Amino acid sequence: MQKILVSSCLLGRPVRYDGSAHGPYSLLQHWQAQGRVVALCPEVSGGLPTPRPPAEIPGGQGAAVLEGLLPVVDVGGRDVSAAFLAGAAAAVELVSRQGIRFAVLKARSPSCGNQETYDGTFTGNRVAGEGVTAAALRRRGVQVFNENELELLASLLTD
Repeated sequence: MQKILVSSCLLGRPVRYDGSAHGPYSLLQHWQAQGRVVALCPEVSGGLPTPRPPAEIPGGQGAAVLEGLLPVVDVGGRDVSAAFLAGAAAAVELVSRQGIRFAVLKARSPSCGNQETYDGTFTGNRVAGEGVTAAALRRRGVQVFNENELELLASLLTD
């Protein structure tokens, strides 16, 4: 059975920066009941508390954070890149150990966004790009989806 890495917040766990969660999503609940779901919050795994100040990537490019070209900063200006990198590393280790090829991550998150993120100005402006964990997983060959792409992922599952 194909396992799926899923952002913990999408499973109703209150781990988002503001202490909230998302969901429930019926497909995620179904996959969880089947034993497919492996849950992870990269930011919490990287050592950040809940709640925590919101964080963004200037320019919104998680791949640039992986390459050491950009930081992840919180709304107070504190560089929290190390925690984001540690969370991405935890996700990569988990998918490698368990042979996971698919992930469902929270849209627009500086860790998990797979198509767009916020631009680093804390004004709600979005840019095309991906979060740090999404970029790291994609580099490892994991197909990354967000909560609005569950049906697409369902069409790809073969067992």
